[in-house]
Parts: sequence; structure tokens; C-alpha cells
Amino acid sequence: MAQLSDRLNRLAPSATLAMSQKSNEMKAQGIDVINMSVGEPDYMTPEHIKAAGKKAIDDNYSKYSPVTGYLSLRQAISDKLARENHLTYSTKEIIVGTGGKQGVCNAILALVNPGDEVIIPAPYWVSYPQMTKLAGGTPVTVRTAIDDDYKMTPAQLEAAITPKTKMLILCSPSNPTGSVYTQEELEALAVVLRAHPDIFVLSDEIYEHINYVGFMASIAACDGMKDRTIICNGVSKAYAMTGWRLGWVAAPEWIVKGMNKLQGQYTSGTCDVSQMAALAAYQSDQQCVEEMRKGFERRRDLIVKLAREIPGLKVNVPQGAFYLFPLCDSFFGKRYGDTVIKSSTDFALFLLQEAHVATVAGDAFGEPNGFRMSYATSDDNIKEALRRIKETCAKLK
Repeated sequence: MAQLSDRLNRLAPSATLAMSQKSNEMKAQGIDVINMSVGEPDYMTPEHIKAAGKKAIDDNYSKYSPVTGYLSLRQAISDKLARENHLTYSTKEIIVGTGGKQGVCNAILALVNPGDEVIIPAPYWVSYPQMTKLAGGTPVTVRTAIDDDYKMTPAQLEAAITPKTKMLILCSPSNPTGSVYTQEELEALAVVLRAHPDIFVLSDEIYEHINYVGFMASIAACDGMKDRTIICNGVSKAYAMTGWRLGWVAAPEWIVKGMNKLQGQYTSGTCDVSQMAALAAYQSDQQCVEEMRKGFERRRDLIVKLAREIPGLKVNVPQGAFYLFPLCDSFFGKRYGDTVIKSSTDFALFLLQEAHVATVAGDAFGEPNGFRMSYATSDDNIKEALRRIKETCAKLK
């Protein structure tokens, strides 16, 4: 009997995309569903960036591009890292890929061997453990607490390290919690890592510009960490360019060369047009980024206020990204009619079916007591969604 490979059978489907699909199916049936499951800015790509993409088409950017990306774009990324992050990377230490997701996966595949352990603080982005499994590695989950704003402590990191540890994955600002590590907090983690020189850090900084604390710190800036850190970033979130599929990695040259070898065998270079649009994004005035950031901050304040008015939810204040990750375990064991809430998955499905609001259960993020809501939607949608959730939660007894 024909079977899929063991490699694929080890993987779980994306819970985020699954919930979004259910939401879309209900919408197709005429049901008014508010989708708060997908992490995608509702803003449109800024006009000057779209214009650069259109010009690239007219200028016949329609051929194979270099596997690592155009030199002009890699130079613009190098300039951005120097200007905004005070980090020095040559163009040989930068590779452009088809979305930030490919960059993360390529980095893991380039470094992780079967049996290697990868430390992943939870709540985590759903794909980190699956990508680790794809590489044959073993995800090691470190469960963080809402009272610590879902940030891993140095003691937790130290306790998770074994002789098999190959990598630590950090995401700041975080998907799914919106947590942002300060430079001091990253330095405290670096103290632990400096005692274990063979561990690499994958620093996912895709939400870098959507933060409400000012300067976004990177662990690569800590003493001794740059040569062990792989920065993954891109244009999807900051410039509302999710569909352009353009991400990049900055890392030591030998790692970039490995990723180049890998990428050259299964995608080759990224779309020319997207690269030219990204070049415009990095070289143009950044006011559009700040305007979107302010909009997300206003929505953050709104959703936190409304969520805190729902009895039974425990809510913290995210410092970045566009997600809220409340705890909902106070509803476990409660029922409405024949429905009994036994898990966050039950809770998320209950909200979808009764409130017609799509969220994502915390089970998928490694935190079974919570759930994720994306506030990358309009103020009116946030107000109506939270009204529905409050009304629906009150039904549980």
C-alpha cells in the first residue's frame, strides 16, 4: 500500500491555516465569521513599493535571479542592519529567500542533524517544532508563564540544555504572544549561552518593526553571540507584503553558503519582482512603517481593554506583533448544552461555532491553557469580535 514518507508523517498540519480554512468555509455558507486566526496585516502594501514592483515588470525583471538574491538588495539589507540594529554584516553574510518561513526552515535544515535537540520556548510559532522534526531533530519545549510575559528565564534555558542541544530558537517580538525581550533580558540569556559555545541561536525578528517599546534588541548584539546567531527577517509584516514572499537571513558566511547550497537545489532565486519591491521598501522613507505600527498599537490597547472585561480570561499586555494570547483554562470543565470545554481546542471551536469568531487554540502553540487572537483587523471587527466572545463565554456554566 502506498504511503507518504516517514518525514511527512512526522509533521502536523498548520493549526493556524486549518482554523482559517474552517472560517472561510463558514463564510462561504453565508455565516458572518470574524477571522482573528491568521497573522497577516490587513493594511495594503504601500503605493511606492507596489510602483517599484510594477516598474520591475516593465524593466523585464523576469529571469532567473541569483540564488542568494540580487546584490543590490543584499546591500540594502546590510545597510538596514547597520542603520537600525547597529550590526555589521557583509553581503556575503546575507541570503534572500522565498518568505521568512523559508529562511527559518533553511537555517534549521542547514545546522540540525538527526538526534540534535532544539530548545523552543512556548508558546511558540506552530512551525518551529515541525521544521525541527523535518530536519530529524528533537524539539525541546520550555513552557513560559504569562506572569513573565511569556519570556524564557536564564534558569529555564540552563535547565533545558543537554549535551545534545544544537540550537535555541527565539522569536522577538513573538508570534503568538507579542512578547519582546529587552537587551538586558537577552544579555542574561547570552551569559548562559556563552558557557555552552556549541549552541546556535536562531533569532526570528520578522515582527521587528511592530513593537511598542522603541528599539528592538537582537541577541546578535550581545558579546560573543553574532558568530553563533542566525537572524531571520523579511518584509512581510513591516511593509504589509505577505504575498510577495520575500524573506532573508543574516548569519556567518559559512552558514549562508550552506543555505545557498540547500536553496539552490529546491527553489533557486526568489522572484525578481518581489526583490525589486523589497529594495524600494528598504531604501525609501520609513513613514509607512511607523503609521502601520501606530495603528497596531492602537488596536493592541483596544483588544487588551476589551479582553480584560471578559470574566474568566487572564490577559497580559503584549509589547509587539499583533497577537493577544489570553489564558482560558478557567473555562475548562464548563459546559453549554451538550458541549463540554475540556481543552483550548474545544474552547476555540466553541468560539467559532457559537460566536462566529475564528481564533487558534493554544494546544498548537505549546501552551494548552491559552489561545491566540490576531488583532491585525479593523477596530470595528475587534469590538464586535470581543463583544461576541464575551457574550458566548457567559453561556458556559
